[in-house]
Amino acid sequence: MHNRTKDQLGRTTVLPSWPFRIISLVPSETELLVDLGLEEYLVGITKFCVHPGHLKKTKTIVGGTKKVSFDKIAELKPNIILCNKEENSKEIVEALEKKYAVHVSEVNNIKNALDLIKQYGTLFNCVEKSEILVSKIEGKQKSFKTFIEHKPKKRVLYFIWKKPWMLAGKDTFIDYLLQLNGFINMSPENPRYPTIDNDFLNNTKVDLALLSSEPFPFKEQHINDIENTGLEGKGLLVDGEYFSWYGSRLLLAFEYFKSLH
Repeated sequence: MHNRTKDQLGRTTVLPSWPFRIISLVPSETELLVDLGLEEYLVGITKFCVHPGHLKKTKTIVGGTKKVSFDKIAELKPNIILCNKEENSKEIVEALEKKYAVHVSEVNNIKNALDLIKQYGTLFNCVEKSEILVSKIEGKQKSFKTFIEHKPKKRVLYFIWKKPWMLAGKDTFIDYLLQLNGFINMSPENPRYPTIDNDFLNNTKVDLALLSSEPFPFKEQHINDIENTGLEGKGLLVDGEYFSWYGSRLLLAFEYFKSLH
């Protein structure tokens, strides 16, 4: 069967027929599709698909990443819907795959991210573009590896939410990128996104408390809040997109990481 392929969960999905009618429920995948030259085939996106900026005016918004309008999706007659294991709920995926071809990504490291770009090359008949993008990202990563080699290791906590304080924990894509930066993630072992209390903060020593711009929009004033909790360490605002978007944004991520050192 040449018209079937596997997604990153090993599920079989049907290759979409041309012309593609793609709905993307994942912001970083939406940006990736545009960079692979597929913008005209993108019919539906989420309200969080903010790159490139003009898409919200030209494409139909079908909801968020956790809640979608099945009616709007039906009106768009998609022949493939792109989801992600972490960003979209299992319920959404199960409901959608009763009616549509659904491709689910799972990205915990750069290798998964590059595999996803290659899978899109196969799915959307743009193998050459996807291979060029992959090799550019590999080149940037290689140069960063050399840059970071002799930099001192730093202990960090990476904050993604306030009230309650929440962290990006181990075994996440964010954690993988922290490690690439020579940062030691001092988050508790479990769960993947732990909620922590002031007790934990009072007893933890870090070099840097990284405050992400998303999903909670941490700003300058929150640096004081975190430094006043009793956590030993310096607060620093970081751009969450470079730590958690795993599509073509990786092209820019490594230059951004250099600026943090």
